[in-house]
Amino acid sequence: METRWDDLIGIALLGTERRRPAGVIGDAAEAAASLLDAAAAGVVRRRAGLLPGTAGPRPEPAAPDRRPELPPAARRRLTALLADRSGPGSGGNRRGAAPNLAELLPQWLAAARREGYAAPPELLPALLDVARARTDLRAEALAFAGPRGQWLARLNPDWAYALRAGAAAVPEPGTPGAGDEDQEEAARLWEEGLFAERVALLARLRTSAPGTGLALLAATWKSERAEDRLMFLDSLRTGLSPADEPFLEQALSDRSRNVRATAAELLSALPESALAARMAARARTCVSLGPEGIVVEAPYECDAAMERDGVAPRPPNGRGERAWWLGQLVDAAPLALWTTRFGGRSPEQIIALPVLDDWQPDLHAAWCRAAVRQRDAVWARALLGPPPAPTTPILAIGDPAKLLSILPADERARWVAAFVAAHGLSEAFQMLGVCAVPWAAPLGRAVVDALDIARDAGSYPWSFSGVMGLAERCLDPAGAEQVALLAAAGDDAADHAPGAAAYWAEAFQRLAGTLRLRAAMLHELRSPAP
Repeated sequence: METRWDDLIGIALLGTERRRPAGVIGDAAEAAASLLDAAAAGVVRRRAGLLPGTAGPRPEPAAPDRRPELPPAARRRLTALLADRSGPGSGGNRRGAAPNLAELLPQWLAAARREGYAAPPELLPALLDVARARTDLRAEALAFAGPRGQWLARLNPDWAYALRAGAAAVPEPGTPGAGDEDQEEAARLWEEGLFAERVALLARLRTSAPGTGLALLAATWKSERAEDRLMFLDSLRTGLSPADEPFLEQALSDRSRNVRATAAELLSALPESALAARMAARARTCVSLGPEGIVVEAPYECDAAMERDGVAPRPPNGRGERAWWLGQLVDAAPLALWTTRFGGRSPEQIIALPVLDDWQPDLHAAWCRAAVRQRDAVWARALLGPPPAPTTPILAIGDPAKLLSILPADERARWVAAFVAAHGLSEAFQMLGVCAVPWAAPLGRAVVDALDIARDAGSYPWSFSGVMGLAERCLDPAGAEQVALLAAAGDDAADHAPGAAAYWAEAFQRLAGTLRLRAAMLHELRSPAP
């Protein structure tokens, strides 16, 4: 006698001691075996009776990816990097001597993209999963994934981020290969896309078609929310030019104070703008050259016209009103004003002039901000001066890292190398971060020597974990052997922290291993496939 499927489920839930399959007379063991036999037969009947489902439409094939395939060694390396799930910065202070593969993946992707390789199809799911979890990888990962990655992302809702990023990467109108459909897609995305998609589209257009991006923004400006207008306006920093001035002048009357301030900052970065001329006229009345040096007469009030041009009337806590207003006028004025104002003197000569009545910190700090805003390398070089000698105190006026970012890469590296050699690493982290990668040989040697000096002084290595992390990413791999010589563990000196020598040896071993691994990665990517 056949037992129905629902009855079998009920017997299994209640147990054969309380309820038995039909026709079973034996003991509990026979009842249990009979239940399993009946369930096995029932599963076969249920599966055999299933009707085939209706086949859905077959997806269109992915667009061809004509880039060359990865060399086999590079493919194996990518498999290992994608399989690592340690994540950036994991492991606490003591990470062991093994390289952090998660930190190497961004470099590998960037190098593979530069070499022009296509992603292996079988690794695309893992690549999209990793990029989903790490936003810092998305740009390089999606560029490496190519058209096959976009095609695959349409089949899995978890990878929808790739479709949004791909939509923001439509060819900009007016470029080769950008047809009417691409122009319509850009306009549609701007009108209908999510906020993040619109920001990405605007940022991309401002890179190579600034006028097109500005036209899209101007068309919907009045209907945007204040916080969105601020983000969109910030995107105009890329590709900023005099053509943006009319739009930015209108933004000076925006109802949002933050939008007005950002528009004023952008206009002040255009030395020929009308706002820069207005600020120059105001700054000229405040700063002059007297017989004994520079004379400063800071403003006594912040009028409505100054506020419209972006001067914030209320200073932060601990800052005087007049000094606050003066700084904003000077940092928004064209730097060329001061050469004319001070009788044709060069920036170096102007900075060397004495400033009366203790106004020098405020005036020099404003000039630093102006140099960064106007990307003026001559003034940045003058404000930085030569790297301070070991006996010279480090001045806290301005931001050396921002000033350095304006200088050519080789000059930047030489300045930071001399600074590290004279003052060590405690004040150099931000400066190292703006240096070109890989670090030039003199800078790399200066950093490694400074780390060695810190070890000899008995410091713990995690006091320099930030610099160590930068070194793993930025040191030239050719310096691996120099680092390896420092990896031998010595004995702790009597006045050193217990165990510091072993920790340093471990840190240098990890650094040397990471540099060797980076060298191997680059070699694998440059080796032609058979």
